[in-house]
Amino acid sequence: MVRPAHVLRVFTRDDVGGNHLGVVNDVVGLTDVDMQAIAADLGFSETTFVDWSGDIPMVRIFTPQVEMEFAGHPMVGTAWVMNFLGPKPQSKLECPVGFVDVTVDGDIVFIETALNQKVDDHPDTSVLTRAGLPEPERAWMVHMPKHYLVAQYPDSAAITGLTPDMDVLEEHFGTLCFARDERRAHSRFFAPAGGVAEDPATGSAAVALARAMVHAGEETGRLTIDQGAEIGNPSRIQLSWTADSARIGGTVQHDAIELVK
Repeated sequence: MVRPAHVLRVFTRDDVGGNHLGVVNDVVGLTDVDMQAIAADLGFSETTFVDWSGDIPMVRIFTPQVEMEFAGHPMVGTAWVMNFLGPKPQSKLECPVGFVDVTVDGDIVFIETALNQKVDDHPDTSVLTRAGLPEPERAWMVHMPKHYLVAQYPDSAAITGLTPDMDVLEEHFGTLCFARDERRAHSRFFAPAGGVAEDPATGSAAVALARAMVHAGEETGRLTIDQGAEIGNPSRIQLSWTADSARIGGTVQHDAIELVK
């Protein structure tokens, strides 16, 4: 059975760049194996599949290699499809880790999710140096529930110059490297274990960053995160957080509809 997939770019920066996403709104007859195969065939960092059988739509998220319990740009992009293209607006979505709230402010779609993830204060950062990266100023391991190593560096130039050995970074799911000042951050996210060497824009990593900041004592905050320029897809994520929840959002561009089966 052939069905349409919306092709989006999520977290665009001035209408360019962003992270590609496929959204399949019809899952009738699809098995888990089928969904994984479609995600691999589309080749985006993630593809979502929406199950409408319950009161609140359930969103399944697949990278080209694995299913994700939560990911930010897929949830934002799927919410954008529902609220701007249909079949009907949604203020709440479900994914395997639970519910997320959806709000729309002009052309920006936001999702809000709980900050209750486990955090390890002093993770083993030798994987970074073995991968050819500098030792970070400080680091945390955030369980999203997949393991995200969050590493802070002194300035944006350090982030731009990173050239990691992807084979070494496959030892855990994802590595977020970032530098920040009071209101802005520059980040890069590497996830070769999930089939994505470097991601242009990573909402789940922004949530992991918020969780790390809360764990470090910064119970409220707001950042504009720029990511993706190093791989030709400049992206921008709006992040804010409290002690209990993180809110991420950005603009979305609809590029095409592809037929998948």
